Amino acid sequence: MEQAVNSTSGERRNEDIALDLFKFVATTAAVGRPTVPATGFVASGTAKSEDHIQQLLELYARCLKTVSGRENAR
Repeated sequence: MEQAVNSTSGERRNEDIALDLFKFVATTAAVGRPTVPATGFVASGTAKSEDHIQQLLELYARCLKTVSGRENAR
């Protein structure tokens, strides 16, 4: 059974919070998912899996930056 690793004070790490934010945004906005072409239509510039991976990594980096910035504003 997996359990979140928390510090002794019960606070979550920025990386964990950023990962939760990343999951929410990626799921809600369908970021990184390949587009499914409609019947009879094939997009000429379909993104490769490397492009999707890059999008996801950039999104996580933005989430981590946002979470880290929020903590510094306290």
